[in-house]
Amino acid sequence: MLKKQLRVGMIGYGFMGRAHSNAYKQVGQFFPSQHEVLLKAACARNEAEVKKFAAQWGYESTETDWRKLVARPDIDVIDICTPNNMHKEIALAAAAHKKAILCEKPLAMNTAEGREMVAAVEAAGVPNMVWYNYRRIPAVTLAKKLIDEGRLGRIFHYRAKFLQDWTIKADLPQGGQGLWRLDVAAAGSGVSGDLLAHCIDTSLWLNGRLDSVCAMTETFVKERLHNLTGKVEKVGIDDACTFMGRYANGSLANFESTRYARGHKAAYTFEINGENMSLFWDLHDLHRLQVFDYKDEGKIRGWKSVHVTDNSPDHPYMANWWVPGLAIGYDASFTHQVADFIQGLETGTPAAPTFRDALETQAVLDAVLESARSEKWVTVAKD
Repeated sequence: MLKKQLRVGMIGYGFMGRAHSNAYKQVGQFFPSQHEVLLKAACARNEAEVKKFAAQWGYESTETDWRKLVARPDIDVIDICTPNNMHKEIALAAAAHKKAILCEKPLAMNTAEGREMVAAVEAAGVPNMVWYNYRRIPAVTLAKKLIDEGRLGRIFHYRAKFLQDWTIKADLPQGGQGLWRLDVAAAGSGVSGDLLAHCIDTSLWLNGRLDSVCAMTETFVKERLHNLTGKVEKVGIDDACTFMGRYANGSLANFESTRYARGHKAAYTFEINGENMSLFWDLHDLHRLQVFDYKDEGKIRGWKSVHVTDNSPDHPYMANWWVPGLAIGYDASFTHQVADFIQGLETGTPAAPTFRDALETQAVLDAVLESARSEKWVTVAKD
């Protein structure tokens, strides 16, 4: 059967550009479909670097102006892997050219921008998705299945943390290549949009809507040299953020993120406590789901470590990989996301999170930052 081509135009070539490119190259090998993914063009301002990136990953061509890429008739999908302040403009242009869009997280700089993006893709009728990849780690997807089956009963608590330590140096500059996440003009926020966004998205998917939040943030280094201006400037992003909240189902939220947790590089964990069952997951042991089932009886009642690698339908995605017992890694979550996106194209049922889904996370982020500024509880806006 002749496959339909899905011609990808990638904007950006950093860490996420590599992760996405790897997923496009892997998806057809492990998740066969009616589509053939073609790496058509890579785009970035630095011509030498984008040519090097394109050669390494197998892109057929390069551009240095994203507007030209978006307008090309031989591109079906625009993948936005840029700093956050460019998401909206590119997405609006891509929607106007009737391109499918995959956008890095968070969706936008704020909820107002996110609403514009949602309106544009829905008016254009183009497929769209945001790269919240942790939903698609099999152990996390299994947690979703257990919750949807009602196995936990009433849920009381959801707690999550995401800890890093890479900005603990006062002489680390802000702005420019690789350091845009420290520049509020490019990132919009700090750890809240970068790290907490993942935690929030996963929690909304697993536990439903967050109604209200109470947050605090801290910027430990108040001024940094800015690479683009050559001047020492005020730091506008949050280095650490913690918040509590209340979900629509009555359960309580407790979240923490920081880049000042010495010894931690990517410590993302969540725990859900229900009436009948508790679940715990740790990115550092990503193929395991820790489960406590109150209904278990006897002397060996306790936490179980479920190795989510079985190739039966009980363990999401794993039937497409190796034999039972052999783990997959972080990179596979992106492959799963591309596979689900393609399945959405073929079935007509969009794979989540769409732009509209990601707008809910954006609204929580805005509420968190507003709460930290006002030192008050804030109700999360609903669209």
